[in-house]
Formats: sequence, structure tokens, C-alpha cells
Amino acid sequence: MDTTSPGPSATDRAYAYAKDAILTHRYAGGDLVSEGDIAAGVGVSRTPVREALLRLQAEGLVRLYPKRGALIVPVSREEVDDVVETRRLVEAHTAGRAAESGAEARAELAGRLEGLLSAMRAEVDAGERGDKRAFMSADRRFHREIIAASGNGILVGLYDSLRDRQLRMMEEGTRTAARMRRSVEEHQAILEAVRDGDPGAARAAVSVHLGTAARLLGARR
Repeated sequence: MDTTSPGPSATDRAYAYAKDAILTHRYAGGDLVSEGDIAAGVGVSRTPVREALLRLQAEGLVRLYPKRGALIVPVSREEVDDVVETRRLVEAHTAGRAAESGAEARAELAGRLEGLLSAMRAEVDAGERGDKRAFMSADRRFHREIIAASGNGILVGLYDSLRDRQLRMMEEGTRTAARMRRSVEEHQAILEAVRDGDPGAARAAVSVHLGTAARLLGARR
């Protein structure tokens, strides 16, 4: 009996391809992309591409125009402000809850966070040989671990959406070596507050960290 798992559907592949192109700026805000362009890039027919674009439209990343294609929705100043504000609310709340949890739960979470922070630090220490994408992945997973510890799946899904949106707001060259080193220090402060069971310090450390992100993005609040 064949026990291999089926691969992603054509729609899923078209969705992943188009979304990655948007988030990594291969498709820039204001571009009009045709179904045929995406279909050719993925190697599928137009029907799954159409279904994928409907999903991306629901996420606010594209706006569909029948017989013309998909407009990549430009990042607005309001969207930047909204993403930063929502991250502040979600992450301060969940970091405080993590710090208020029992000693065993805090120790387990701190162990996972230590591993991710070590991965971030390794990329910083590697200098020019460091992998910024690996750094960003560990960064994202660090925050996600804290939110997931709340046990609230809706907040986890919201966080994933916010980080996707933030990714396409980042200008090329934002991840400098100095910024990455500072990020490691800010994550260390969050980790220590959670491990020590200090919810006030955890919320404050998150506020400092997201304040840095807000300045980099040019958020107004």
C-alpha cells in the first residue's frame, strides 16, 4: 500500500508562489500580474491560479480585475500603523501571560526560545557569511512560540498574518548587522523576563522591541 503523503495541490502551489513573490517584492505594489504569468511560473493551468488569487484577495494582498489580472495592493501608511499597533497588543498580552505561567511551563518555553535565539546569534556572528533569511525565520518563530504558549490559536493565526504583512513593508537593506545585533539583545530581554516570571518586564521588553520595529517601518503610532 502506498503510504506517501500527497503533495500540495495545484492551487496551493500557485498560492505559495504568488504570495512569496508579493512578500519578497518580486511583485511590487501597484504591479498588475496576469493569471497567465503566474500559471507559467508555477507550471499549472489558470483555474488553480484563479482560486489562489481569490485567497490572496481575501488576505488583502491583491485586488482582482476580471480579464485584466491581479493588482498587487501597495502598502499604505495606514496598514503600517495598523500592523505595528496590533502586534503591540497581541505580543505584550501573550508575553505577560507566558511570564505568569507556572515555573515548569516557563522553563520549557525558555528552552525553546534559547534555541531560537542561539540560531539568531549564530547568523550575526557569521558576519557576511550569515544567512539573513535564517535569522528572520528564527526571529519569527521566537515570537510565535510565545504567542502559541497562550494556547489561543486565533492569536497565532493573527500573528502569522501580521508578520506576512510586515515582511513586504521592509525595505531592502533594513537588516543591517547593527540592527540584527540589537534585535538579539532585545529578544534576550524578552526571554529573561519570561523565564524569570516577571510579566511587567516581559511586556516592557516587547514594547521596546516593537518600538524599534515601528521606527524602522516609519509607523506613526
